Amino acid sequence: MRRRTKIVLAITLMVAALVTSLSYVYVAELLRQRVITTHETAALLAAQLAYLANNAVPDLGSTPVDTTNPEAVRRATAYYLGTDRDLNSMLESVVGSWPMIYDAAITDADGKAILHTNPELLNKPLTARPDFQIVQDARPREKLRLIYKGQPLYDVRIPLQLNGAPFGSVRVGVSTVFLRNELTPRLQQAAIFSAAAILLSLVIAAVLSHIALGPLEHISRSLDSVSTGDEHVLESPEAARDEYGLVTLKIAHLGRQMRDTKEIFSALKDNVDQIMANLQDGLMLFTRDSRVVLVSASVERFLGRPRRELLGRTAKEIFTYDSPLGALTLQAFEMHKTIPQREIEAGNGKRVQVALDFIQERGTQIGALLTIRDTESVRRIEDEIETSRRLSASGRLTRGVAHEVKNPINAIVLHLQLLQNKLQQVDPDTRRHMDIIDSEIHRLDRVVQILVDFTRPRDLHLEETDLRRIVEDVALLAAPDAEQHGVAITREIPAEPLLVRADTDFMKQAILNVVLNGVQAMPQGGHLTISTRREEDMVVTEIRDEGSGIPADVQEKIFELYFTTKKEKGGSGIGLAQTYQILQWHYGSVDFESVDGQGTTFRLRLPLLENRVESLQEAAPAQASETGKGNP
Repeated sequence: MRRRTKIVLAITLMVAALVTSLSYVYVAELLRQRVITTHETAALLAAQLAYLANNAVPDLGSTPVDTTNPEAVRRATAYYLGTDRDLNSMLESVVGSWPMIYDAAITDADGKAILHTNPELLNKPLTARPDFQIVQDARPREKLRLIYKGQPLYDVRIPLQLNGAPFGSVRVGVSTVFLRNELTPRLQQAAIFSAAAILLSLVIAAVLSHIALGPLEHISRSLDSVSTGDEHVLESPEAARDEYGLVTLKIAHLGRQMRDTKEIFSALKDNVDQIMANLQDGLMLFTRDSRVVLVSASVERFLGRPRRELLGRTAKEIFTYDSPLGALTLQAFEMHKTIPQREIEAGNGKRVQVALDFIQERGTQIGALLTIRDTESVRRIEDEIETSRRLSASGRLTRGVAHEVKNPINAIVLHLQLLQNKLQQVDPDTRRHMDIIDSEIHRLDRVVQILVDFTRPRDLHLEETDLRRIVEDVALLAAPDAEQHGVAITREIPAEPLLVRADTDFMKQAILNVVLNGVQAMPQGGHLTISTRREEDMVVTEIRDEGSGIPADVQEKIFELYFTTKKEKGGSGIGLAQTYQILQWHYGSVDFESVDGQGTTFRLRLPLLENRVESLQEAAPAQASETGKGNP
């Protein structure tokens, strides 16, 4: 078989395989979507029935029913369920309204039907059916088998709880007979469309391949003429216009391009070296035989060796089994096993995150990439992710606003109606209703404005500042409120400066929110202590009060917006949420400890400015070294 024929067949079969794969994906997706829709419909019906059943049964503790007698409870529950008009109407409409639904029932814990769309099955044990989730989770071929040759009926169940205790379940039966009656026409149409597409793609691929490969014969004849020594082809005036002349000219052009590409590659290599010198992560690129060909400047900090000593050496010459990093890396190279991201201790005592990925081409290993990250940098990124996660919870904030807005709106509507009815009369109550409307509207405006202020992006004016001065200013600001509550504020501030990079106004507000909370937690007076200290690479600000403490059941919620334990005292639930947000903006954190009856201690942590300065000083010599190498 000629090579040209093989190429045409290969292209044709490749296109046919691609179209066949896409057709299979299309049919599988059509089947999946229909099964998912059926499952979601049945699950929604079951949830609605469970909701109606839960509302239909009153609290049996307030009825003459003996709640200690399970049979009496069951009879009473069955009576309430059987007499609820909404529940029974919903149950009667299930089968007729949804084509794939075969039946629906509410059963007790023993599996007996209390309510059923088939009256003949009432108070009888129901036959167990497979869960429809099996069909939904199956692969496409298995789905088809289950729908066309499997069980005729499946159940979608949800547990039922009445009066706060498990009672039974809600079952919605799905008929695969009904499902395939609706699905078959669509699958047939998709199969016909796929077959036509495959056939058409074969024809088009064959024609296009023939057209595209036709000129190769002309070029081949010209090359054959040159290979046999027929030089008149080149000497003739038409040589530059035939295929051979064009190919020759293009080869010469490609030669010039390769020279240009080499120059570009050299320039790119210089740029890559500059980029590698400025990377914070340590990168080491190894060849097939584990020899280093590329090293970033940050590796010097992690391994304590200059780059020039690492380039060209193998992994065994660089690492040893004496250190955790070396042992892990060498073992991975020996076993040719990828290292997922893992935190270990580097040789210089620092905690780092290490990952090793082997680079493959056509199933053959051609190299490896070792990545080393400073754990502190990773934690800062995680803090940013956490901030994004909290911002993504705007849905919960919206629900909170909706809850706060609902009551004022209802009051406005109600009193507005009363006011409209009384406008034709001279009634002294009219003024009172208008005052209520005005008050509720203003409260609604405050709630919305608080939400807008909390979620609005802020521009931080970061500057180098001494946290001790901020604490002193906060103590002065809180002094009047503390004096009013009989609270004495004590400051424990070290003599040495505690330099941080922060927005002074925001940081004052963050600390002040916690201090005022501590003051308000001691209505009978007491002592509140504000202290600052350095802990390794962080500055810690502690605020300790002698209040009653935070109840254990609400400690997880205190940083949520609008959550407050001081509603009767006018608490807004904004201060601690704002403090948490401000600390996140500054790559810091806030936590607390609270003991019931003994008080609460909040700790606000901020990165120390010296760490950033040291990082810059460490990076500068590496960059200078690389610059010296490039310019001897």
